[in-house]
Amino acid sequence: MTVLPNSLEARDVAFVLHPYTNASQHLKDGPLLIAKGDGVHVIDSDGNRYIEALGGLFCASLGFSETRLVEAAYRQMQELPFYHSFGGKSHETAIELAERLIKLAPVPMSKVFFANSGSEANDTAMKLVWYYHNAIGRPEKKKIISRMRAYHGVTIASASLTGLANNHRDFDLPIDRVLHTDCPEFYRYGLEGESEEEFATRCAESLERLILQEGPETIGAFFAEPLMASGGCIVPPATYYEKVQAILRRYDILLIADEVICGFGRLGTMFGSESFGMQPDMITMAKQLSAAYQPISAIMINDKVHQAIVAESEKIGTFGHGFTYSGHPVATAVALETLKIYEERDILGHVQSVAPLFQERLHALGEHPLVGNARGRGMIGTLELVRNKATREAFKPTDGVAIQAGKRAQAHGVITRALGDNFSFCPPLIMTEAEINEMFDRSQVAIDETYGWAKTHGLI
Repeated sequence: MTVLPNSLEARDVAFVLHPYTNASQHLKDGPLLIAKGDGVHVIDSDGNRYIEALGGLFCASLGFSETRLVEAAYRQMQELPFYHSFGGKSHETAIELAERLIKLAPVPMSKVFFANSGSEANDTAMKLVWYYHNAIGRPEKKKIISRMRAYHGVTIASASLTGLANNHRDFDLPIDRVLHTDCPEFYRYGLEGESEEEFATRCAESLERLILQEGPETIGAFFAEPLMASGGCIVPPATYYEKVQAILRRYDILLIADEVICGFGRLGTMFGSESFGMQPDMITMAKQLSAAYQPISAIMINDKVHQAIVAESEKIGTFGHGFTYSGHPVATAVALETLKIYEERDILGHVQSVAPLFQERLHALGEHPLVGNARGRGMIGTLELVRNKATREAFKPTDGVAIQAGKRAQAHGVITRALGDNFSFCPPLIMTEAEINEMFDRSQVAIDETYGWAKTHGLI
């Protein structure tokens, strides 16, 4: 694109540093300016209309024009635009939201702590793991295990949990006390002739070896997304969590479920933990908690963790953690209204109704010669693009094939995101069957064009 002097695009290039963007390329290309939202669509500054196939960033569950959420924010801004929760202060919407979340929890939970992003929630959960083990007299039990290709955030601590190379490279990460075990992606890491259950057993055995190698007395917690979204929509193999949780119980290791993306209906259940039989000690959540209309996150903790916090507060005199905007009145009001909409409009029922078509169209594209594997659950999925479908040979990172597919999709009115070699879908939960078909029809054209482009450039 041509960036005109003094335009918004030029001012963006001059003053804004963009997350997850090639900073060098951005100086040449400039931004895509989004001016308006309408249902599952966004509209750019030139009036072009796009289906938002990634729900913004896995978060805009109710689309981009839900007036009830706007009105909830406005009402709260008029009544109490800000107050904090330090020193025992509170307000109505934070209390109501915490109460509602505890009632929705997939396993018994005791208390809710509010933060502002998924990264902050997971960072807090890490601190609570360390705090908990100090409180119960196990100060050596501090190492935390995550997984390769996991995504848990970008703060120093949560980025260390994240198992993606570009989140570590040249940031001097990960920090110590964070370990990574195998990624449970059967398509890429399963052995020839191995069943899903056998692969799950091998992953669990590898986890146990790591625990024994490090010393069970040093391992405090295991972090897991129910379905690994940003790492490539990795659906765990059959029996995986059953086997992993047996090992965690054996060595008295806490389980933290990162529900930042899976929570609030994405997989057709209120929490992803329900889809896979997880029984976590803590649950982190964000994104769809407010349908992305306000920045908010939360951590639910069970009673044994809470009791340790109470005991340690008696010893120290305070629970010395919190954020200025923890439980912000406007954010909690919007999140509360979001949960009301989910219930009143039966968003879970809607997802369960349209998800079969979503997955049918996704897996049909899995037959494309450029696609090695199509995988997903509920209203999330990805197409893993490969150089050779028969051998599963991947493209080189420098080939940029998924990036090209994303550009082709955008040209056809679909915004998604290239994550490695993955072409991903995570649209608003309100998407209709007609909109699902339109999204995949346009994406089919983009994949076809990308295949032709790759052949022309000798990549396949």
